[in-house]
Amino acid sequence: MNKFLEKIKRGTNEIISIKELENKLKSGKKLRVKLGVDPTMPDLHLGHTVLINKLKTFQDLGHQAVFLIGDFTARIGDPSGRTETRSLLTVDQVKTNIKTYTKQVFKILDRKKTEIAYNSKWLENLGVTGLLNLAAKSTVAQMLVRNDFEKRYKKDESISIIEFLYPLLQAYDSVALNADVELGGNDQKFNLLFGRQIQKDYGIKDAQIVIIMPLLEGTDGIKKMSKSYNNCISLNDSSKDMFGKIMSISDSTMYRYYELLTNLDLNMIKNMHPKAAKKLLAEEIVKRYYGAKESLKALKEFDRIFIKRDIPENIEKCTMENVTLKLSDILIKSTMVSSKNEARRLIQQGAVKIDSQKIKDDIIINVHREFVLQVGKRKFKKITHQ
Repeated sequence: MNKFLEKIKRGTNEIISIKELENKLKSGKKLRVKLGVDPTMPDLHLGHTVLINKLKTFQDLGHQAVFLIGDFTARIGDPSGRTETRSLLTVDQVKTNIKTYTKQVFKILDRKKTEIAYNSKWLENLGVTGLLNLAAKSTVAQMLVRNDFEKRYKKDESISIIEFLYPLLQAYDSVALNADVELGGNDQKFNLLFGRQIQKDYGIKDAQIVIIMPLLEGTDGIKKMSKSYNNCISLNDSSKDMFGKIMSISDSTMYRYYELLTNLDLNMIKNMHPKAAKKLLAEEIVKRYYGAKESLKALKEFDRIFIKRDIPENIEKCTMENVTLKLSDILIKSTMVSSKNEARRLIQQGAVKIDSQKIKDDIIINVHREFVLQVGKRKFKKITHQ
């Protein structure tokens, strides 16, 4: 039992309450463990997998994993940590995102043992009477206890009524699913505890246990992993890019990733040389999402580029229509950069190479032969003329 509990506790910020969890585990009951995700974006990244991995831990211990897709609540958007009101998503946007979510989540969870639920099933049928009954179970004062709402209220920034409804709707999900345990990030604590309260209000005496996980830092090791911070490792990244991004993180961030993203023995890892440990981490994570063969291939490719300083194999070709172009224009047309300013900045910094030769001026190039264009350490394109 202690061994099981240690697996569950690994990497957690807080368990409310640990005693209740111990008692439920001792009872032998198969727990319903809920993880809700709103499909507000098409891609999942390693930060999302911190919670999915914890759900997988419960699944491996024989409990029922319930992966809740908030197809109804996604249209509103979770206000947690927001400094302004979100724009509402359309039904079509949510449906598109759902397709990618379900595909990505089963890279971790066992599809056959996972219960997939959609909260539109009960929230759409709640009706005005049901919504009013739900709203009556909370007060404005309770909502303003939330740190983000409190800050916005004090700054006289707008808070829509629909944002007040979001925690209530998320809490009602726990009622509808009869959850024994709910998982969430530390920015979700208010919502998760609200679920416990609402379950009791609806007559569920044995309310859910709340397990709060930390937010994973991005590749910069400072800010939480997010696409908007340009520091994320997406599950849809190629195996090569995933490997390279993991190898770019700091040593301290690496140990954090080990704790939250793997089940490997942390004492063993701390006794390894940091470089060897980082390679092992990259291999483990790439293997999880792409298999052992791709992981080994990514390792060899990384060694070829960064240790032997070779150019990678199978570089994507990009054909140019014009024979004579500025280097900055080639960078944009090849989609290696997104703007002229970025192209010029990278050229001035010496981050652009042609056939391994560093170019520091925005020179005019005659594309009369094939050459390898390189940006930074990981981006390569073969440039050729029609």
